[in-house]
Formats: sequence, C-alpha cells, structure tokens
Amino acid sequence: MTALEASVDGIGLVGPGIANWPDGARMLTGETPWVHSPTRLPPLQCLPSAERRRTGAVVRLALTAGLEATERAGVDAARLPAVFTSSGGDGENCHEICQVLASADRQLSPTRFHNSVHNAAAGYWGIATGATAASNALCAYDASFGAGLLEALTQVVVEGTAVLLIAYDASYPEPMRSARPIADAFGVALVLSPKAGAASLARVVTTLGRAPTDRMPDAALESLRTSIPAARSLPLLAQLARRTAGSVVLDYLDGERLTVQVRPCL
Repeated sequence: MTALEASVDGIGLVGPGIANWPDGARMLTGETPWVHSPTRLPPLQCLPSAERRRTGAVVRLALTAGLEATERAGVDAARLPAVFTSSGGDGENCHEICQVLASADRQLSPTRFHNSVHNAAAGYWGIATGATAASNALCAYDASFGAGLLEALTQVVVEGTAVLLIAYDASYPEPMRSARPIADAFGVALVLSPKAGAASLARVVTTLGRAPTDRMPDAALESLRTSIPAARSLPLLAQLARRTAGSVVLDYLDGERLTVQVRPCL
C-alpha cells in the first residue's frame, strides 16, 4: 500500500474519565492519572430541540467529539467531508427495536426506525452544523477505527481536501451486552488536512504492516484500549499528546496492522 500522509489539525476526545482532548492529553502523557468514571456526554445545544429529544448516546458521542475537533482546528465544520466509523452503531436503539418486535404490539416508532440506520450520526451532524459535503459511514467490527483512518487519509490524499474522521462506540444493553461486551462510550475525532498549517499538531504517515500492535504501558488504559473498539486509537493519541516524533502500530484486520509515523509540527 502506498503511504498515506496528512496533517492532524484538531482532535476531539470523550470517554470514561475523559472530558475532552486536553484532559485526555494530560492523562496520556502521565501528567495526571487516569481515574475511571462513566463517560459523561453533554447536551447538544447545536441541535434544534426536537432533534435533541430524539438523539441517543451514540449521536451525542459522535457529535461531541466532532465539534471539539473542528473547533480546535479552527475550521468550518459545514465545509468538511466526514468519515464516521463505528463497530456497531446505536446498540441501545437496536435493543429497543428488538423489544418492540418481540412484543405483542409491534408498533415501531418512526424515530426508532430512522435512528437505526448506521449513518444516523452523519445525518444529525448535517443538521447540527449545516454540513453538505459528502460523508461516509463505515463499520469494520474491532477494526473500525483503522478502517476509518485509512478511508479519511485516502480522501485527504486523493481529493486534496481536509477531512473529518469521527470514530465512536457505546455499550449495549443486555442481553446483547453479554454477546458484545463494550465497556462504555468512547469517541475520538481528527481533522486531517493535506498540508501543514498554523493549527497543525503533527504530520502522520500511515502504511500497512504486520508488526505487533502497540499496547498501552498502563494496565488500566490497556484494558480501556481493548474493551472499546474506538479506543484502539489510544496509542496514536498518546503519541500525539507527547508531541514528539515516533511510530505506533494500531490494530486493523487479522494479519494486518497500521503503522503510523508521527512528526510534530509544534
């Protein structure tokens, strides 16, 4: 595979014990300890009141991360193409639909139905930001972050445009949780651009390889990395937080890994 290169211009992050990217960066560099607490998602004032009432945790998760990344990059979210990637989408909504279909009533709410599609977060993103650029919604099970990163980088290189990547996963209710035990909600967003600019944090060069996946040195953070698919991004986020040159290997498909070389711009 040809190496894919881009600049990271903005980062958004929310997860267990992590409120935003500066909070996460301090934790990933060891400046502050990571203290586990359930993921807290703020209300989305960017949506009209009717849409706010209809959104579940997954949409709030994706939009929270995406809005932080675009704000930190200083870019107009309405103009950015976007890649949304999640291992399973809205599991809570899926659970509610299954409950209705298993009942005697079987009257399915139209809101439940339109929130069940895998690109629901992309639709709400368009409503919240006025974005009209193309968006893709991907799913690759535990490899979803890697698949999304490759898709976003490919668009940056081929189209010569900045692209927003949003990766997000949230836990399922029982009984699906027993079959797919995602620990909590985790969302990460990256604004990727073709050239380095004033807001750029680092240049990244990504290739396919077979080197062993990097693990987090802290046992608790390693557990977080492996328990939520979107958290497979943690080794890359840690390298970006350190603001030093280095290389990390991320999970992708069986037998394939992503090697990401990081060179800071600041």
